[in-house]
Amino acid sequence: MMGNFQVFDPALLDGAGLNRQAVFDLDALPTDIAAAVAASCTPGRSYRQLILIGHAGRKLWQSVTAAGIASDDPIDDFTVRTVRQWFAGSLAQHAYDILYPGTQAIGLQRLGQLAGWHHASPFMVGIDSEWGSWYAYRALVVADTRFEPTRPVRGVHPCATCQHRVCVTSCPAGALSGEQFDLAKCVAYRKREGSQCRATCLARISCPVGSSHRYCDAQIRHTYVGSMRAIERYY
Repeated sequence: MMGNFQVFDPALLDGAGLNRQAVFDLDALPTDIAAAVAASCTPGRSYRQLILIGHAGRKLWQSVTAAGIASDDPIDDFTVRTVRQWFAGSLAQHAYDILYPGTQAIGLQRLGQLAGWHHASPFMVGIDSEWGSWYAYRALVVADTRFEPTRPVRGVHPCATCQHRVCVTSCPAGALSGEQFDLAKCVAYRKREGSQCRATCLARISCPVGSSHRYCDAQIRHTYVGSMRAIERYY
């Protein structure tokens, strides 16, 4: 313990590629988020903190691939396994629940904004000045830990100073050309025979911010093939 806080040791998470973490005290969260979290927890358990875990860059996919997980959601399965290993180590005395991955409706992007990770982009994926859009939310955990709450990242919104808006002109669906993202145009184009965006997003990969961290082709394909399945199911 350091003062009244436990030492937060992210080494296992970082090594697995889950290299973004933010800790929130439950009693300091906005009321609506706190209520959603409380409704999602195991009844009868008492928790103090919410831990948001994400990945940025390519390391997580490398770890998932090396683990050889054969499932419909290998990233989710690897993430859950890693979080459980983390708690089974030096945190074994603590109670916790994994709320995400799961079915609970808790706004991950909202939490990302509180952590300072998330800025809105024209192509509807969060973006920040270091990693660009090449990061994602991977786990949300409630626990009775006493970590020091994380200070928000103070990054500049990279889209605010972008003059070329290459993502807008690179979208073959024209979904970014108006004042708001046009989901209908995006979906219609992705479903079209011969679409260039069935297994990628040309607007996203054209963005120069954080381009050195861009996912490998296999991870991009995994991401967008999954979203294409959802489009074909619901639209």
